[in-house]
Amino acid sequence: MKRLATIMAIGVVTGVVGCTTMTPQQQGTVTGAAIGAAAGAGIAAIAGGSGWTGAAIGAVAGGVVGNIKGSKQQ
Repeated sequence: MKRLATIMAIGVVTGVVGCTTMTPQQQGTVTGAAIGAAAGAGIAAIAGGSGWTGAAIGAVAGGVVGNIKGSKQQ
């Protein structure tokens, strides 16, 4: 679990640093996917499911929501 948290933290930091030249819609998609993956993995771990499956589902859901939110910011 600690290794997964470290990998996810590195991914989030990399995503935030790489977002400087992105449009608001792209930033929303990436940020939403990162937050969704972290939340999905956490919820799956608490519920006793697969962390990878939870992260994948959370990333998709977060990416969609972030994309919609980012498109409204333009």
